[in-house]
Amino acid sequence: MPIIDAWMQHPTLRHSNHEMFDSLRRWTGGMVLEEPLPVEVTVAVLEAADVEIGLSAAWYGPQGALISNDEVASFVAQSDRRLRGVAGVDLSRPVDAVRELRRAVDELGFVALRVVPWLWGLPPTDRLYYPLYAACVELGVPFCTQVGHTGPLRPSETGRPIPYIDQVALDFPELTIVCGHIGYPWTAEMVAVADKHVNVYIDTSAYTARRYPNELVEYLRGRGRRKVLFGTNYPMITPSQALEHLEQLGLDEETRGLFLSGNARRLFAL
Repeated sequence: MPIIDAWMQHPTLRHSNHEMFDSLRRWTGGMVLEEPLPVEVTVAVLEAADVEIGLSAAWYGPQGALISNDEVASFVAQSDRRLRGVAGVDLSRPVDAVRELRRAVDELGFVALRVVPWLWGLPPTDRLYYPLYAACVELGVPFCTQVGHTGPLRPSETGRPIPYIDQVALDFPELTIVCGHIGYPWTAEMVAVADKHVNVYIDTSAYTARRYPNELVEYLRGRGRRKVLFGTNYPMITPSQALEHLEQLGLDEETRGLFLSGNARRLFAL
């Protein structure tokens, strides 16, 4: 069965070795990279788990680009179509950010925008996001963001589904919002917001299948089968690691197909 990874990144050294990820390296046993990771290594990891497409994102924060859009475009070009680009922008410069998003979509062929709120210390309801939401609607691309606590050593408040995602969905009902990292410990809130808003979705990145909270598994098995997408947060978790205990979720064939690829293919127009 083909698989689409809705949240991953091919790292640069600026990204992978950043001090804010020390806590993740402690949890996962990951090492500081001495040399840039070749794109063919990432492609091989995806192929090993039958991942047809990985949505590889840029990373922009107040300190600048940890992974730039042009670097992502280069990775995509080297991946034999295994990767698709997800844009990042400098949130502090809203006019330039909208221009860069348009360039990424129209010229580079990127399929979404991702902003990580804890990286900026600004919740998704901050006014700096709002021009980007309107641009996403006009361009027909989803807005991807992080929900739940932060593994990196940064405050977690910006990851609350209520009030932040709930309010954005009310203000921009046409905006497709994909919320990565499940929302734990506010998973029940995240499910409620996805239930409430037709264009709000959840991806499972940063968690292996055996660590999905019960609230999410029950939602995925039932009324949420068209609302949950598979993701890994590679390279922190590989697709093979994330899927190792998939059978224990008890998904029927239709739900499994929607979760692993169908929902992402629809939302990102892949």
